[in-house]
Amino acid sequence: MPGANMKIDTNIKLPLAFILYALLALVIAQMIFLFRHDLVNAGQFHMPHIWMGSHFLLLGFAVMVAMGGMYQLVPVAFLTPIWNQTFGFVQFIFTAGGITAFAILLGVKSGNCIYGGIVAIIGIVMFIIQMAITIFKQEKKNKMTLFIIGAITCFFLTIAAGFLLAWNIAFGGIASHSTILFSHIVLGITGWFTLLIFGFSYKLVPMFSLSHGFSMKWAKPAFFSYIAGLITLISSFWFGNDLLQTIGWLLLSAGFSFFVLDIQEILTKRFKKKLDKPFSFALLAILIGFSIHVLAFLFKISGIQDPIIWGWLIYLYVMGWIVFSILGYLYKIVPVLWWTYKYSDRVGKEKVPLLKDMINNQLSIILFVFFIIGVVGLTFGGIVQIEIVVFIFQMLLSLTSLVYTISIIRVLFV
Repeated sequence: MPGANMKIDTNIKLPLAFILYALLALVIAQMIFLFRHDLVNAGQFHMPHIWMGSHFLLLGFAVMVAMGGMYQLVPVAFLTPIWNQTFGFVQFIFTAGGITAFAILLGVKSGNCIYGGIVAIIGIVMFIIQMAITIFKQEKKNKMTLFIIGAITCFFLTIAAGFLLAWNIAFGGIASHSTILFSHIVLGITGWFTLLIFGFSYKLVPMFSLSHGFSMKWAKPAFFSYIAGLITLISSFWFGNDLLQTIGWLLLSAGFSFFVLDIQEILTKRFKKKLDKPFSFALLAILIGFSIHVLAFLFKISGIQDPIIWGWLIYLYVMGWIVFSILGYLYKIVPVLWWTYKYSDRVGKEKVPLLKDMINNQLSIILFVFFIIGVVGLTFGGIVQIEIVVFIFQMLLSLTSLVYTISIIRVLFV
């Protein structure tokens, strides 16, 4: 039965609240980048408006989708109900309000951003408490548990580093601002998001490809190599050790490679020969993420230190790996989630729409192609610093994000 694997007792309004806020934040982020395309073109990523857009994208979109997804998928993957759903709704209000205030203040009055940040941190700590209690109630721990606990730990450290940065912007007095900033970026995009996508890919890839009989033998090497890489890379920032940094990038690349080997095996054991386009887009994101890890290591050993080049590499990582993964999975998860909620109990009793009727597959192909063209074109325009090129492709990304958002919301009216 379509969506049977997603049938749980979580109130559907809880994950949907996070997802709908996230989709709005995605559009806002792209519009901010369009409005300040001049800063994007100049590679000036450390400017207040770019901070605002980045935090709407990473906190408002990616984090909120991750939270909504975890409220739905953690009970499915770990066979344990969410600890307290009422607590979850309160957490949503704090997190959404805090992120909105924090991101806006970063752009318009960065000295006061700490006040929005405190509210967001309260919401995020509430989420971490919720997930920690839920996960530790799991009777039989599995390999996914490692990735989720690792991701949540990185998330907590990311927020702690972010608080220190916001404090320093507001009040000063912290000398290691750049080192904390680098640690914040690595813990966030390379730790929290990557480990989370790894963990849930072990559930979602077999589910969407109908795979059975795979071993997941590389899961533990992937996890421990990646954690070792994170610790080594962050240590290199604090000790100023170039060799440590090189080893860190190597370990991260190795960890990602082990994950790719597992995904490859899962796909070879699949029964569904023709994969859906949104799911294929999420698989493409894995290839992009792996390629960028290898590129980062090669850039490091080649001595490439140009901050603009590294800035665009981070942008490609955020968009090509994190955002593309979310966009691909979300296009599959929301229809399954809504179909399961609305129609699964009515099958056999009345005529209900098929799962394939919930989404427009032809539109998804166009949207995902436009996302790829937009990101590639924008990166090219930014590297060669041709402002009109940056404007055109950022406009394409903004419009594509808007249509994507509308297409997801439309599912809720089927």
